[in-house]
Amino acid sequence: QVQLVESGGGLVQAGDSLRLSCAASGRTFSIGGMGWFRQAPGKEREFVAVIQWNGPMTHYADSVKGRFTISRDNAKNTVYLQMNSLKAEDTAVYYCAARLTYYSGNYVPSEATFGSWGQGTQVTVSS
Repeated sequence: QVQLVESGGGLVQAGDSLRLSCAASGRTFSIGGMGWFRQAPGKEREFVAVIQWNGPMTHYADSVKGRFTISRDNAKNTVYLQMNSLKAEDTAVYYCAARLTYYSGNYVPSEATFGSWGQGTQVTVSS
């Protein structure tokens, strides 16, 4: 089992930047990929970004491409989401997730393939 704890959310203004962190513990050696998802009020949870745990491949939702960057520090078992040029529509609860199956890259992974989830961190962008 993998445990995940997010941090870094907050209230910012449109155009500002924010960095989210997700610290993993437990069976981290078995992780195949890490992802960020978000859920806005009244909406379904949606994919944001994903990264291979032991490789360079990443993939982003079209809505955040060019503004958000996912990265990881394996030594710290931590994944980051750098969010720049934030917009009001980025307001949501952001969730970190881990999957044990290998992620090959260049496609949107199904939520169902992620077996471990964090508690979520609120990001609010005021316009």
